[in-house]
Amino acid sequence: MGWKHLRSFAYTPASVRQNAPAASGVYGIYTRYTWIYIGESHDIQARLLQHLNGDSPCIQSSGATMFSFELVPALVVAARHAALVQEYRPLCNP
Repeated sequence: MGWKHLRSFAYTPASVRQNAPAASGVYGIYTRYTWIYIGESHDIQARLLQHLNGDSPCIQSSGATMFSFELVPALVVAARHAALVQEYRPLCNP
């Protein structure tokens, strides 16, 4: 099914603060060629900032340069996350 309305943003603290919402949804961290990690959160901005602060060695060492997100209601965020992980098979998702 893929991402809905995929928009790319720089994976930097300033860009996350400016572009990522403090809302429920799924997000992806990637390079130009590879999906690194797809996550879910009730606060996308806060979670991306945690990743940028080094909470995942895999993401930290990946060379990630971009992120995207999709707003998803909390009741269905887990199912949407699972579908995206299955489709894209990111490097740092278990």
